[in-house]
Amino acid sequence: MLKWPEMSNMLPKSDERPNVLEHVSENVRRLRRAAGLSQEALASAAGVSRRMLVGIEGGDVNVSLATLDRIAAALGVLFPDLVQRPDRPDRSRIDVVAWVGERPGSRATLLASSATRHEVELWSWSLAPGERYTAEPDAEGWREMIYVIEGRLSVYRGDLMQAVEAGDFLVFGSDQPYTYANEGEALLRFVRNVLT
Repeated sequence: MLKWPEMSNMLPKSDERPNVLEHVSENVRRLRRAAGLSQEALASAAGVSRRMLVGIEGGDVNVSLATLDRIAAALGVLFPDLVQRPDRPDRSRIDVVAWVGERPGSRATLLASSATRHEVELWSWSLAPGERYTAEPDAEGWREMIYVIEGRLSVYRGDLMQAVEAGDFLVFGSDQPYTYANEGEALLRFVRNVLT
């Protein structure tokens, strides 16, 4: 279970981005029904009021991330299952704003999620122009999650090349040889998570 500050609120309804609260509403209702739970039973299991749960399912409340985490645990699912678009069950590209702060530019975006078996490694990488890093295949089931901070990353896997620009990300299975390359003229910086 994730630990979120209780005061953290989800993004309010907005015409600028997909309505995350709308996704939460539909997902909570669908998952509650699939689990065979009444609103009262789920509210009790999650430690929230029935009124709060009715508001969440109606998309009428600005709920805290901690509350959503408790609801996810009570449903036996993960936090991403509640916030991702219902028509996109693949967690490798969620890309939803889940929190905004009081000051402009303060936000948390859940980019992707991936199941792991044992361990997660967080890496900070930089590659100078023309630099390449080639890796041997990892064990079956290992995953890489890359977020590019600055520059442009080229990821080669077999005959496939994927370019990842600054501000974008990529999730892929690393059970085959792969190469990271900076084919640009400026420093490349990215964050890499290895999921085993």
